[in-house]
Amino acid sequence: MPPLPPSSIQQARAALGGRLRDIRKDAGLTARALAAAAGWHESKSSRLENGKTSPSDADIRIWTSICRAEEQTADLIATARGIDGMYVEWRRMERAGLRRVQESVLPLYERTLWFRFYQSQVVPGLLQTADYTHAVLTTLVALRSAPDDIEEAVSARMGRQHVLRSGGRRFAFVIEEWVLRSVIGSPNVMVNQLRHLIGMTSVPMLSLGVVPMGVTRGNAWPCESFSMYDDKQVACELVSAGLTVTQPCEIAEYARTFAELAGIAVYGASARNLITEAIDAIR
Repeated sequence: MPPLPPSSIQQARAALGGRLRDIRKDAGLTARALAAAAGWHESKSSRLENGKTSPSDADIRIWTSICRAEEQTADLIATARGIDGMYVEWRRMERAGLRRVQESVLPLYERTLWFRFYQSQVVPGLLQTADYTHAVLTTLVALRSAPDDIEEAVSARMGRQHVLRSGGRRFAFVIEEWVLRSVIGSPNVMVNQLRHLIGMTSVPMLSLGVVPMGVTRGNAWPCESFSMYDDKQVACELVSAGLTVTQPCEIAEYARTFAELAGIAVYGASARNLITEAIDAIR
């Protein structure tokens, strides 16, 4: 059974279903009459109107044709495709190669002025070394049977880091101390990555916070890793898929969560001490 879609997608599907219902009612048709005209079981019309099922392009064309609302077809199809794009399985996204995935987010990075990243698993991509990225992507290829274009993908991810040197942008990173202690690639790769993190703490307009192990969590529970782009979009990393959140109310929840996590993190010399301790432990 596929995983249930997150609440934002369910709400978007319900809103689209409401539009289909309004079109049907404006045409003076019952759900049973529309289903009969379309050659569907009556339950299909109900599932589409209640957002239980995503309509295909063909479903929408049939619906608007029966209701004589063809002028709305293109807009409805675009809306449905946008909803489908909110929740994309990694296997589907990576089908054309890992390089494409890395390049696909570049426009988003270039138009964002305020970046907020929370990572409970690995070092955030903008702070990764090439060797660390290579190790991470090698693992993804093995786990998901993705196309092996690792060298090109590493180059694309490293290229994205130019935004760190672009003026007018702010970057806030919060990572769990566990990330520092998880050896990715090899001990040597990990030590070099941690040394790189120490150097990044001196970059202007960039803050790096580390949530210490054993700290009293309060309301700042560890959660899925996520990235915030201004107050317009959130990207979440799930085990099997990537989730894009655009609803303002949900973005506000992530902003509150990030603030809570940032509030229990340590910065500056304290963060560098935790990184140094991790280096010593790996050695």
